[in-house]
Amino acid sequence: MWKFKTPGIPDEYFERTDEVPITKEEVRAVQIGKARLAAGNTVYDIGCGSGSITVEIALQVGNNGKVYAADIDPRAIELTKKNLAKFQISNTVLILGDAKQNISGLPSADAIFIGGTGGDTKEIVKLCYEKLNPGARIVIGTILIETLYSVLEIINELDFADIDITQITISKSKKTSTGTMMLARNPVTVVSATKK
Repeated sequence: MWKFKTPGIPDEYFERTDEVPITKEEVRAVQIGKARLAAGNTVYDIGCGSGSITVEIALQVGNNGKVYAADIDPRAIELTKKNLAKFQISNTVLILGDAKQNISGLPSADAIFIGGTGGDTKEIVKLCYEKLNPGARIVIGTILIETLYSVLEIINELDFADIDITQITISKSKKTSTGTMMLARNPVTVVSATKK
């Protein structure tokens, strides 16, 4: 279905619902770039939502890689399952439940993505730090200022290296009866870092 290696699959290719969030294509492309993935990597997607990042990273790591996608919302897991089937992806394990209770049982990771966490981001980052291989990357997408603050606090406390903070502000075109207008999307701040 998606024959390209570059990230940024158009949003309209994914199955979506109003109840389950999706990481927009341009934000996904930046986040995947920050993770520095390679074929054969083991990667987590914590708070997988619609599965858009799960699908993209599964394609990036290839058949020899493994993706563990977790969400506490059964609707998110069902939607991710639909999107994995749509893109014919089989290198992914879906985990329904609280990530804090499931992370410790996962194999060590070469990269970890953290998205919607319901306010537990700081604790989840701590648990993920223990699972990252040395030199592995963590990528955290935030929308709320409070979440960003807690992420920066824990990232500095855990002594990560190569900390990068990127705010992404996207506007997308929309045709109107008189021309084309640009509609702004919510800014997303992406924090990425490397485990020493």
